Formats: sequence, C-alpha cells, structure tokens
Amino acid sequence: MKNHNCTIRQSWRRYLGTTLCFLILLGMGYAQTPKLQYRPYADLRFFHYGFFFGMHAQSMSLVNNGYIDPDTGQQWLVSNDRYEPGFTVGLVGEWRLSQNFAFRLLPTMHFATKHLTFKEQATGDTQFQDVKSTYIALPINIKFTPPRINNYRPYFIAGINPMYDLTIKDQENIMVRPFNFGLEFGFGCDRYLPYFKFIPEIKFCLGLNDILQTDRSALRDQTKQVFTKSVNRVKTKMIVLTFYFE
Repeated sequence: MKNHNCTIRQSWRRYLGTTLCFLILLGMGYAQTPKLQYRPYADLRFFHYGFFFGMHAQSMSLVNNGYIDPDTGQQWLVSNDRYEPGFTVGLVGEWRLSQNFAFRLLPTMHFATKHLTFKEQATGDTQFQDVKSTYIALPINIKFTPPRINNYRPYFIAGINPMYDLTIKDQENIMVRPFNFGLEFGFGCDRYLPYFKFIPEIKFCLGLNDILQTDRSALRDQTKQVFTKSVNRVKTKMIVLTFYFE
C-alpha cells in the first residue's frame, strides 16, 4: 500500500510539474512587447474547425468496502496502482458566441490501458488485470478567452464529457460499463502563426457515474465474484495534454 501511494504521488508530481512549466512558458509569451500580429481576423469568424492529437493519463478511483467471502474468508483490496500513458486524437469545431466566449464541440478518441492490482489481505496473494479501453467521446465546452496580446491568447474551458467504450468485453475479475459521463475543465493558449493557430492545452476530466458492472452472473468461474463484491464503486479520472491545429 505504501508503494502504491508513493507511485501515485510521483505521478501527480510529474503532472503538476508539466502544468507549472506550461504556465511559465505561457507567461513568457504573454508578456511580450507589441509586435506584428498574425491572422488578425481569425477570431472574428462565426465558425472554424481543426484537429488535435496528444497524450493522456487515465486512472480508476475504486472504493473498497472490506467485503469478506463467507466461504473462503478471503478479503481482497483492489487498487489502480499505476498510471499508463494513452493516446488522444480528435476534431474540433468552434462557434463564436461573443468577443470572449465560444462554444466548442470535440469528437475525440482515447486509447489507453488501466492496470489493476488485487491483493488478499491475510495471505498476501496478488492478482493483476489490465483494463483496455477505446473511448469515443463528445466533449461539449464553453471557452473563455481574455483579450489577445501580440500572437498569444490564453483561455479557460469547462464543460461535460460523455464517453462510450468501444472495446468492452467480459473480464474475469472486475468489469466496467461502457458508458461514462463526466465534467472537464482546463486551460490553454492560442498561438497565432502565419498560416494557422497552434494551441497547447491541458485539461482534467472527472467521471461522475459509477462504471462498475455488478451483474457478473455470466462469469465462467463464479468464485471470482468476490472481486466485484469487494468494490462499492468505480469512477474514472483523466489528465489530457493536447495540441490543436486550427
């Protein structure tokens, strides 16, 4: 358990370090003296589109309940013990609402694997499971942008993120439902170049619904029901670093 907590803390330090570097670079660019502006009318269009790709880290938040199997006396603790990198790709469509607000629709695909560890508390027996997922998502965001300075314009986004897992299949230990719904928020910076905008963005996605599949009646080995019974609920978390080209 101590190693698990240490790994989680190290992962979050890396993500916070990336965010801090992003903010420093953003501040350096935003504080420049006035100079020639590229694409001065780009933000006046009612609609524009682009594409993006990037990387992300997915994890599962599992709540254990201390269940003890009445037949075997086993008590299993389930944890998502490490973060696995994933790949993200998608399209963006943006509608201008006002000088500072815009509406964004982002059809997205996330490819990732989540690693679970099952540890029996009395004997120390350990089992592992990789939960692979291919999420197709349709985030809906509101984007707030302060005034542009030179060729930089930082922004903040917030919205909802419905997702559906295309690769759900029967898992022996823990199985999750395909539909996931969450909130997301983040920030980025429009970087205006002569022919397009290049936009780095960091956002955080928090799942709201419980995705644990509790009906395991179809299991070939019914003794594995103990793993599902040991968990109250499962929710997802995700940190996404993306690069837009608009």
